[in-house]
Amino acid sequence: MTGAAGQTFGVIGPLAAFPLRLAVRHAERAGSRVHRGVRRQTTHAVIGRKLLETSRERVSARVEATRRHGIPLLSENGFLRALGLSSLPYGASIDRQSLLDQSRLQSADFDLLCLFDAFETDAEPFTFRDVILAKKYAGLIAGGATWSDIARSIHRSGPVASLTAKSLQAGGQGTILVRHDEGLAELSGQLFFDIASQPGADESFADAEAAEAEGRFADAIDLYARCLAADPTDPVAAFNRANCLRAAGRAQEATNDYLRAVKIDPTFAEAWFNLADLLAETDNPDAARRYLRRALSIEPQYADAIFNLARLEFEAGELDEARRLWSDYLKLDSSSEWARAAQRGISFVDLQSGQKSTA
Repeated sequence: MTGAAGQTFGVIGPLAAFPLRLAVRHAERAGSRVHRGVRRQTTHAVIGRKLLETSRERVSARVEATRRHGIPLLSENGFLRALGLSSLPYGASIDRQSLLDQSRLQSADFDLLCLFDAFETDAEPFTFRDVILAKKYAGLIAGGATWSDIARSIHRSGPVASLTAKSLQAGGQGTILVRHDEGLAELSGQLFFDIASQPGADESFADAEAAEAEGRFADAIDLYARCLAADPTDPVAAFNRANCLRAAGRAQEATNDYLRAVKIDPTFAEAWFNLADLLAETDNPDAARRYLRRALSIEPQYADAIFNLARLEFEAGELDEARRLWSDYLKLDSSSEWARAAQRGISFVDLQSGQKSTA
């Protein structure tokens, strides 16, 4: 077992080090779990380096959206170290602030470069070679490059530490150039960690996410299906496809894919919740209540599930149970519009009880 034992890693974007299926296998050996995206049980988010193949704006948006979940973010190398597949480089002893002070690199650029393994280490302590790299990157940014230009280019020439001995400059149009005796040349070659690629699954998932985000649900449905054909054990692909089917008005197919997701991963609380929500919409409240209870057996403080179950219990005439659930909800949320609705529900149940006692 490693320090990763008991942790759950959510992967954002395709991995460059190895396909997701291998990451799952390594994580299982370390006593941890890996899945796509961020879920309620996710303890760490891993930023896949192939996310850089999309636009800088999309990358920044995905990273920022992940940060809002309030869980630690890891680069791919940080993920490898967490699984015990890589170790901290020799001589790592420099703290983050000292590196920033010496390099004059802006902290926002620095943090993003760390997430895409532009240094020997992804978090402090850093090495002296990282200080040299940070100074080079600061110079490139001053010359017109962006952090994403740097992150896309540097892995094309071998280990990033090898760049400490090279003279780099911004080449314009997103390129980073290296000076040789013969003159300037663009950093080129295959990504250093791009081994054992898995055609189809990871790339299809990334394309499907993009289509879903843009509201192209028909395209996303087909792409998630392609991902599932390549990896039938992926519950997140089934869950996301169900969401797209639901958005496209294909309720029965969405139900089938939600059921597929929870069959693959019975602890997928969000899938149980969405399945229940869909069934409630399609006039199957008893099944919806059953699936909401299943979600709450996995995540007892799942506020949305508590509220929805309270509403369904109320509609079923189970007023005492509805009141109990609304009271539980108010322990988690006391100020939102949903909280005010829960308070009104409790007041109504209390009024009904009072009228019965005086009858």
